[in-house]
Amino acid sequence: MSQSVIEQIERDTKDAMRARDKVRLGALRRASATIKNAEIEARGELSEDQVLSALRKLVKQHDESIDHFRAGGREDLVATERAEREMLVAYLPAQLDESAIEDVVRRIAEGVGAEGPKDMGPVMKGAMAELRGRADGQAVKNVVEGLLKGER
Repeated sequence: MSQSVIEQIERDTKDAMRARDKVRLGALRRASATIKNAEIEARGELSEDQVLSALRKLVKQHDESIDHFRAGGREDLVATERAEREMLVAYLPAQLDESAIEDVVRRIAEGVGAEGPKDMGPVMKGAMAELRGRADGQAVKNVVEGLLKGER
């Protein structure tokens, strides 16, 4: 990445202001605030991985909001949350698909000598270390469980 995510968000925020794009501007300001709060928590500047982690948490919050609003029958708010979520996802690296996750998990399971569900801990630890930022933890967990139970 030639420019940092923070610099890109700052540039895009200025562009959204000029364009008077309220939804985009709101999403970018929330992203900036989330990053700033993470910097305050860390008592210093964040690494690129930490910035991406903060953005991932914000995306997950949007996912949860979408579920809650859908359950409450508020499709208008679901649409807004979904639009903001998609804007934020654009700043994150592409996520691996299930088959790519499975390839990594198989290699790690063989490496630790995993034989069944009781070996889930070491496999998850290795998989998450390698896939951090490139795959959702729940997706990795589902693949590991399926593989160790013999379902894959």
